[in-house]
Amino acid sequence: MPDNKKQTAFVFPGQGSQKVGMLAAAHERFQAVRNTFDEASQALGYDMWDLIQNGEQAALNLTETTQPVLLASSVALWRAWLEQGGPLPSIMAGHSLGEFSALVCAGSLEFPDALQLVRQRGAFMQSAVPVGEGAMAAIIGLDDESINRVCREAAAASGHVVAAVNFNSPGQVVIAGHTAGVDEAIRLLKEAGAKRALPLPVSAPFHTELMKPAGERLAEVVAVLAVSAPRIPVVHNVHAGTESQPERIRALLVEQIYSPVQWTRCMETIAKSGVGNIVECGPGKVLGGLSRRIDKELQAFSLEEPDELLAAVEALN
Repeated sequence: MPDNKKQTAFVFPGQGSQKVGMLAAAHERFQAVRNTFDEASQALGYDMWDLIQNGEQAALNLTETTQPVLLASSVALWRAWLEQGGPLPSIMAGHSLGEFSALVCAGSLEFPDALQLVRQRGAFMQSAVPVGEGAMAAIIGLDDESINRVCREAAAASGHVVAAVNFNSPGQVVIAGHTAGVDEAIRLLKEAGAKRALPLPVSAPFHTELMKPAGERLAEVVAVLAVSAPRIPVVHNVHAGTESQPERIRALLVEQIYSPVQWTRCMETIAKSGVGNIVECGPGKVLGGLSRRIDKELQAFSLEEPDELLAAVEALN
């Protein structure tokens, strides 16, 4: 049951939550969802809804396609939430790409601008490192300090970049870098006691220094982007704090592309603000699961299915 004495936070997923056929029931049930995908298709010049429902998973997984698709999916569910009378949250955060979704829903970025921005972000990220030269892997069952130390050792031993890039929850960290560096780190991390080391099906080593060329290109786009102070505070991945100055938000959107995602710290910031309820606004339930691993007192809700959305509206009003 929700803790109605506590406040509510909205969290927005990043890449990996996309799947062919997602949001079909929500699209059928909610006018706001249909309108949002129509707006996204018009902004980007292709039928996004047809791609999501009838395209190939491989096409949906291309980074420059995935990013606008997930942004539109989160914004669509946010608008459906409001359309159904859902209460405003007190704070928001988004995991990697999800930070852009949070900023749109908080009124900091305009939706059409953000769609173009994340499409370019995806293209820049993909072109920063040739396909096959970068990799990412999830490390389960080892503390952050040990993972950081072993990555430094693997980088020194291999001569390649490898670092911890997503601190998702205690005992669940993602590493990334050159493929050879990641392979060496996986070997050493298993020796150091990691329970599992799982290579991830991604096309580039996100949130590493290898993304700095992508950051430089993104900075040129962000420099002319219309950014407003968010109407709802957004916790940023880079430093797990909130910002109200548009120039600081611009800088963090660039820095985020080559900096670790401090998700555990973001969720701790949210919990300390008096939040007891977490609403995952987008496809999947990954962030809800992580939130419970970070703080067992948090109650998680999902909005992907219409009945779940309506139940959450009723529970949190």
